[in-house]
Amino acid sequence: MRSPPSYLAKGMDFSSCLYNISEQLGSNEVAALKFLCLDYIPPKKQEPINDALMLFQGLQEKEMLEEGNLSFLKELLFLICRWDLLTHVLNSSKEEMKKELYDLDKAQVSAYRVMLFKLSEEVSDSELKEFKFFLERKIPKCKLHDNSSLLDVFVEMEKRLILGEDNLDTLKSIFDRVKKSQMRYIEEFEESNRGQSCMRMQEMYDSLKEEDSNSQVSDRIYKMQSKPRGYCLIVNNNDFSMARQNLPRLRRMRDRKGTELDEDALTETFQKLHFEVVSHKDCTASEIHEILRVFQSMDHENKDCFICCILSHGDKGIIYGTDGKEASIRELTSYFTGSKCPSLAGKPKVFFIQACQGDNFQKAVPVETDLEKDNYLDMDSLPQKNYIPDEADFLLGMATVKHCVSYRDPMHGTWYIQSLCQSLRERCPLGDDILSILTGVNYDVSNKDDRRNMGKQMPQPIFTLRKKLFFPLN
Repeated sequence: MRSPPSYLAKGMDFSSCLYNISEQLGSNEVAALKFLCLDYIPPKKQEPINDALMLFQGLQEKEMLEEGNLSFLKELLFLICRWDLLTHVLNSSKEEMKKELYDLDKAQVSAYRVMLFKLSEEVSDSELKEFKFFLERKIPKCKLHDNSSLLDVFVEMEKRLILGEDNLDTLKSIFDRVKKSQMRYIEEFEESNRGQSCMRMQEMYDSLKEEDSNSQVSDRIYKMQSKPRGYCLIVNNNDFSMARQNLPRLRRMRDRKGTELDEDALTETFQKLHFEVVSHKDCTASEIHEILRVFQSMDHENKDCFICCILSHGDKGIIYGTDGKEASIRELTSYFTGSKCPSLAGKPKVFFIQACQGDNFQKAVPVETDLEKDNYLDMDSLPQKNYIPDEADFLLGMATVKHCVSYRDPMHGTWYIQSLCQSLRERCPLGDDILSILTGVNYDVSNKDDRRNMGKQMPQPIFTLRKKLFFPLN
């Protein structure tokens, strides 16, 4: 009889080893192992798995478990604290695995999934009920039944895209209420993930520098190395008394309470991203044009980017000056084409427009309005089809899609700008590009609702970017 491999207990072959381990694992431990294996065996494939042997078979099919390679199995047993099986069946030890996994590059279970597992281990039954309570508006009650564990809940959250490695806001919000002490696991993960991402970003930029000895813009990514990166212009319109006085049709156009919170958030965010922020308040339509012409005429040769944020009332394809006159979004963006602003040619021009694009509600909010409706939140209501020039390197982030309103909370600022700034602060350090970040903003804003009007808001990025656009912190 062939002697067993040295990494197995005496007298055991590979099959006997797996059987022995499976016999000593309880149902809760099997559930934990299944959760830790989700990056290799997705939920749909796990549905028929009801014991450890079936899980081991699935891992063998994925080549994660083989007779000559039990490292993944050892890691799984270490994570669920079955150190007895490590020692007596696999001839390993807790200390050996600690040393092995100290180098995170050798870990095969993601740090994200380990973090979620740790969270689940220290939540009591009463705390689990509270956790489910805070999710009742996001997940159907049938998926939050009494028998569902916190790991089951995490899986449902992931399915509905309210939980992910780069989407921890809901998780943090609930644990901050239910069990604040557990926040340390989330914060440790974010800090570790941020550090690794910064290293990857630095390596990427160093690589690009080496490839690009003539300091030309890379074929794959916009250069973002100058300090300051460029100008961030903010036009913030609040006082519309002139419009109400001069134009009867706009007599119910309200002042934009809360817009100063958006300006503050944008200023803080883009200063941290190394932009020189310049703000202008309460501008008429002609003044907005004049301000942009001034920036158009500036020398941006030593800058890598230009950003313009306009916070105002609006309608389809236009924003309003404080005098109630219209300024075409397309005309405003076209000041910065390559022919009109040569020093920005080939560089990204980014516009964020917080304004409505019409007066329709997206069905699905209590609200004041930036139109003529009398509600608890405010709406920033925006006849051209295209908002940006037919030229490369433009990005326009619209607060909402065409014909629809956008919302502003007088106490907290607009849904769109606040989500944008929070996402930039959290995800730029992780190395995410701007389009990935704006996709996350779309998801975040679209999940909010105005219960009084049953309204929703869907932001819309429009772009002619040719490359990846990152805003590194270094």
